[in-house]
Amino acid sequence: MAEDVRSGLLSKPKDLSAWPKYFYDARGSELFEEITELPEYYQTRTEASILEAKSREIVERTRCRELVELGSGSASKTRVLLDAMAEEEADPFRYAPLDVSESALEGSAVRLLEEYPRLEIRGYVGDFEGPLERVFSGDGEGVGRLVIFLGGTIGNFTPEKRREFLGKLRAGLREGDHLLVGMDLVKDPAVLEAAYDDAKGITAAFNKNLLRVLNERLGASFDPDLFEHRSVFDREESRVEMWLHSEVAQKAHVEALGMEVAFEAGEGMRTEISTKFTLESARAMFGEGGFELAELYTDPDDLFGLALGRA
Repeated sequence: MAEDVRSGLLSKPKDLSAWPKYFYDARGSELFEEITELPEYYQTRTEASILEAKSREIVERTRCRELVELGSGSASKTRVLLDAMAEEEADPFRYAPLDVSESALEGSAVRLLEEYPRLEIRGYVGDFEGPLERVFSGDGEGVGRLVIFLGGTIGNFTPEKRREFLGKLRAGLREGDHLLVGMDLVKDPAVLEAAYDDAKGITAAFNKNLLRVLNERLGASFDPDLFEHRSVFDREESRVEMWLHSEVAQKAHVEALGMEVAFEAGEGMRTEISTKFTLESARAMFGEGGFELAELYTDPDDLFGLALGRA
């Protein structure tokens, strides 16, 4: 973390957006859960509605008997896919969740095994940015595999990281396996910017909480009250960017780095990017990673998409 933050603070402009995982300490996770309930933040509920409507079609189309989920959390979105897989009477089916929280994995596994007696679960503790070979090392020969990466998280990656990530996934899959990725779609900039700057200020609190994480973990002295949260849609990059702008000229010390960071009044530090996709850009992204786009499932208003790719 120290090396990541050092690199980001020395960038011009200052840029911590390559490491969104540092938002999610306990308080950051609580704030994000609040964000998903906001009227402005359509992504979570829209993705869930698409899964509800299309899960049976997705399972039939992929013929999957093994479901691999990256960043599974409580597995709340996964149940509709497991329901569709459970409709096949013949064989047991498998679920391989990966998450940084061992307690979340164990808790969801206990609940799922009670609901699905024929389900086999092998969980993995880890970060989806790390090695994935072990997640694909189970005995899956002859079993259709579907990897799911939901929530629009793919949009937080830079283009280079997206290619690296999809290439890493492709290397672990057999030809004919499938990948389902949640992705936010290009739309009215006012709708996009509101989703990252809600009226209640929850997103602003989430953004500023990153400074508190730096203070606690790296011995930094940032004062969140001296920064203003902003979100803007960059049309050229097709992405929403979150920034923290210094309201005054100030300096902050970062003990773990042995460095002092200076901000001019009005200077911004980028904290997160969230790329928005079209059918064409989704197809291009999959192609670069070794996948063929088979379908882009969307809601009636084309707010959000689930992109299905075939290895």
